[in-house]
Amino acid sequence: MKMHDLELSVNGQSVSLRVEPRQTLADALRGTLGLTGTHLGCEHGVCGACTIIVDGEPARGCLMLAVQAQGAEVITVEGVSPPTGLSPIQQAMREHHGLQCGFCTPGMVVVLHHLLSTNPDPTDDDIREAISGQLCRCTGYQGIMAAARAVVARRRHEIRDN
Repeated sequence: MKMHDLELSVNGQSVSLRVEPRQTLADALRGTLGLTGTHLGCEHGVCGACTIIVDGEPARGCLMLAVQAQGAEVITVEGVSPPTGLSPIQQAMREHHGLQCGFCTPGMVVVLHHLLSTNPDPTDDDIREAISGQLCRCTGYQGIMAAARAVVARRRHEIRDN
């Protein structure tokens, strides 16, 4: 089988990969780069567990071929975490019981990271819309909503105090 070489940025690091033409980006991230935070659920783009950010927009890693990522900037759940500790949304999900079984968590964290990066003061409707493509099989949406609201409230408080 013909292999393809590609260069891309993953979590701020330049990487070179040799992939089969049929390999998904999610499989390349997990299997080749060892970034196992990206989960594979339905592998049909429905559940959102494999959500990553590609060139600034959320994308389903299971629906994108790795070869399509040539030259792209990819951010995984590992990339939204600080070098030590947890990101604000990860910490809030921990505090507000937004983790449940944790399978949907990486996709939820990635879409909420993207939302809060592009809209620092989202409404509840904005949050619901952002996570509407993410399936939580534990029906843990209340904790996830509470976590997102907590991050937004902290930001408002920090802005008000500065």
